[in-house]
Parts: sequence; structure tokens; C-alpha cells
Amino acid sequence: MKQVADFAERVLKNVSRVIVGKDEVIKKMLAAFLSSAHVLINDVPGVGKTMLARSFAITLGLNFSRVQCTPDLTPSDITGFNVLDPRTGQFSFKKGVLFTDVLLVDEINRATPRTQSALLQAMAEKQVSIDGVTHQLSEHFFVVATQNPVEFEGTFPLPEAQLDRFAICLSLGYLEKEQEMELLKRLQKAHPIESLEPVCEPDELSRMKELVKEVYVDDSVMDYAVRIVARTRNHPDVALGASPRGSIALVHLSRALAAMSERNFVLPDDVKSIALDVLAHRLILKPEARLMRRTKQDIVEEILNSEEAPIRG
Repeated sequence: MKQVADFAERVLKNVSRVIVGKDEVIKKMLAAFLSSAHVLINDVPGVGKTMLARSFAITLGLNFSRVQCTPDLTPSDITGFNVLDPRTGQFSFKKGVLFTDVLLVDEINRATPRTQSALLQAMAEKQVSIDGVTHQLSEHFFVVATQNPVEFEGTFPLPEAQLDRFAICLSLGYLEKEQEMELLKRLQKAHPIESLEPVCEPDELSRMKELVKEVYVDDSVMDYAVRIVARTRNHPDVALGASPRGSIALVHLSRALAAMSERNFVLPDDVKSIALDVLAHRLILKPEARLMRRTKQDIVEEILNSEEAPIRG
């Protein structure tokens, strides 16, 4: 797994030229990409969500598109549509923003449910169907969606089915004082993203993804992951726990983290380090738990602290 570890180090170092002090977030985002999963970033404006997605795409040598969600955004704006050519009498397909490698869906909760659902097939199957014709998306199609957790006026909360499509939910958060000063120093002349260059070849990405699939997951570690997910379904404060898709994401991202750490096997610590980001956004708390100011993160942390991890022999 040295190839994956070296690749991850190159990506992390390059993206960190633009995104200051958020190495763990970049690492988890890369783990999602290597697992062919999608990312939701839940954070306030101005913390670097767009820059993170852009620098990530540039670093990997991938095409990047961005769509700003508004209530008047239509599904065809996302997927594309057929246009009649009056000269030939034939329809031609005009591709939507989905036809890219890395797609930033900014403020996804401002789009209507109909438009949000247009992403479902694309995220799950890497294809879209228009007028009965199926169009394949990029091999490396990767959605980074953002939403503002503070302002809810004029928004449409993502339904559980849509949230479940995101393997991981991340948050950048504010910078420490020293980190913010470093950021200001870097921006005095030109933005670092203007000089950012790819650090890998296109065929290298596919090879890295295949190597991640070879990481071994012992039955005891898999049992540990399943027990954690099962606890979310039986917790007294939870109305709806994580689905089996949550278990799949937990194991797949754990494999990617193991490979990035130059290991060909998953440790319980890999599972534990990613569980909060994978599971919390999938839970629905009971009303009485919310009244007690319990959060989804509190529930997952409580489970992680009480569930016994397997001891490696």
C-alpha cells in the first residue's frame, strides 16, 4: 500500500497549499473519493468549501463544475436536456453540469426536492436517463455538496434518502489564529490556487481505487462496524438509525484510510476515526432528545465510547 500512501501524501501536500490547517478534512475527503463515494460539507459561509473542492479537482487533474442551487433551479439544469435542431429535425442532447468529474453542488438545500432528486440516480449509478436514453457519467464522478447549517429561510431540508447517498458529512470550521494569519500571508499577492498543478496522472486514480479494494477487513473488525451501526438503530434517543448503506460506507472508507496509512488491513481505530463523519448525518433523533439538546454527534460518540473494539492478536 506504499503507492496509495505516497499518492495520498502528494495530494494532501498540494491541497494544503490552498486549504490551511485542515489536513484531516482533506484526508477524509480523499478517502471518500478513493471509495467512489460522495461528500456533504455542512458549514457556514466563508470557511473554504468551494476552494477545497476546486483545489481537490485541480490536484487530481480532474474536470470541475459548480452549480449554485436556488429554488428556480430545475432538474434539467442538472442533468441536461434534448434540443430540437430546426435545420435537421433531429434532437441533440445538451449536457448538464453532471457531466464532469468533480461537481460542487453549492447550498444543495436551497434547491427544490424535485431538483435534489435529480442527483439520486447520478450519485448511485453514475448515469442519468433522459427521455428513455441512458447517458454514462465520468468514471471518477464525485459530488461535493454543501449546505449552510445556520440559515434555513427558503431552504428545503434534504430527505433521508438523499442524505443517505452521502457517504460522509464533513465540517471545516473556523481557523485558529495562527492558521488564519498564515492564510492572510499566502493571499497577499496571488491566490495559491492560481498556481496549483495536478500531482498525478489520470490512470493513476483508477489504480489507487483498485488498490484500496484489496485492503483486508477481518471478520472481527467488520463485526465491530456492524455493532456500531446496529447500536444507532436501538438507541433510546434515536427515531431512525443508520441504514446498511451506512455500514458499507463505514467499512469502505476505513479501507481507504488504512491504505493511506500504508497498511493492507483495517484496524478498529480506522473504523472509529471515521464513524462520526459517516453515521451522524444519517440519524433522526426523537423529539424529546432534541428538547434535551442532545445532538447526533453526542449519540455516535456515546456509542463509540461504550462499544468494545476487537483486540488485534
